[in-house]
Amino acid sequence: MLFYTGLLLLVIAVSLDGFGVGITYGMRNIRVPFPALFIIMICSGVIVVISMTIGNVISSWFTPTAGKILGGSILVALGLFSLWNSIGKNNDEKGKNKNILTTVLSTPDSADLDQSGTISTGEAFLLGAALALDALGAGIGASMLGYSPVITAFLIACMSGIFLFSGIRVGIILAKNEKLRRMAVIPPVLLITIGILNIIV
Repeated sequence: MLFYTGLLLLVIAVSLDGFGVGITYGMRNIRVPFPALFIIMICSGVIVVISMTIGNVISSWFTPTAGKILGGSILVALGLFSLWNSIGKNNDEKGKNKNILTTVLSTPDSADLDQSGTISTGEAFLLGAALALDALGAGIGASMLGYSPVITAFLIACMSGIFLFSGIRVGIILAKNEKLRRMAVIPPVLLITIGILNIIV
């Protein structure tokens, strides 16, 4: 039971950024058509499969116990790094030393490159890659904990689409986004929790 609960929490943690991005889009009337949403989901799933395949290769070098500890440690490290970025982001100079993917996550409307108010299929690849950044490290850690790459990738792909779509709907009815920044600490805290539980249980 704890195994599947951990999988569910991992899927939510990796996908939750999409909810915040969706709210921002909804508030700014930026549309994400179904083809673009599907591409974003596919990007998340593909990146998870690739990272978990790498994780499976790495885990073959370790005993099951050592692999479990290493996988949990990777999730904790990824969560701490994400938490540090989330907390320190507001203190950084905006737009300084950022690549395009981190810029998309910090200012989601920048994915709308042509300022058309609609995320095109081409722009969806950029947004999908940005939203799947967390899945790179999390996928490696998850594979070492024994989660199935296919099931995990499928769940993350579906959840990322659900969160993004739901966020857009919620964003449409919101007037302010000041409180959204507090959500940024939720995914890293979940990753840290999952990692610690897998190390000690």
